[in-house]
Amino acid sequence: MDALTRAEAARKLLDAYESGKPIAPLTTTYDDLSLEDAYAIQLLQIHELTAAGRVVKGHKVGLTSAAMQRLLGVDEPDYGHLLDDFFHLEHTPIPLNRFVQPSIEPEVAFVLKRPLRGPGVTVHEAIAAVDFVLPALEIVDSRIEDWRIGLFDTIADNASSGAVVLGSSPTPLDAVDLRLAGAVMTRNGAVVGTGAGGAVLGSPITSLVWLANTVGARGVTLEAGHVILPGSVCAMVPVAAGDTFAATFAGLGTVTARFARP
Repeated sequence: MDALTRAEAARKLLDAYESGKPIAPLTTTYDDLSLEDAYAIQLLQIHELTAAGRVVKGHKVGLTSAAMQRLLGVDEPDYGHLLDDFFHLEHTPIPLNRFVQPSIEPEVAFVLKRPLRGPGVTVHEAIAAVDFVLPALEIVDSRIEDWRIGLFDTIADNASSGAVVLGSSPTPLDAVDLRLAGAVMTRNGAVVGTGAGGAVLGSPITSLVWLANTVGARGVTLEAGHVILPGSVCAMVPVAAGDTFAATFAGLGTVTARFARP
């Protein structure tokens, strides 16, 4: 794709944010869309949004489960940016009109105390860079019609990012084994998902290392104070107005997200 075509695709996705109307998959619109094109389209949107005053506050990793990788025919994750207005407080009703077709996932969020810059970041360096972890709920969203996404679609669409709710119980990394930390997610009191940290590339730490090295190769540093979402521990669940979701992680506590009624 040339620069004008990349800009056209980025504009379509930005317009979908504004209108709330999803677009056809980019992979069916642009036959020559590549991995590099998809990340360039993502970055064009981030540059426009930050130029308008929004601030990058972290990153997310997607496609970390074996099931999702098989579904899209890939063998590695993808990543997106978390902007300042993605973050919502617990128990404060979240309006659904800012999303197109939202679902929700439970995750363990890393908060960094020092920068991580790849390539070459090791497991011990990643661990040393973490200040604490928090229970989190990620609202994933797609600007692609009916979630008919391929790998390049979701990358271009900022890894299907939507919003984040962080819990308020920080836990030191050495106080919990994230691989074994089980989680239960409920919707309006009924269990809708279970999983454990090991579902995320074997360990959420592996996801953090992958992210640091992947974005580092593109000249990006994971900054101190940034939030990193390493991937979901179970399948996403659709969100409806009036829903209340809670995710309880063994050793980490509970995080709750409420969605406004119509």
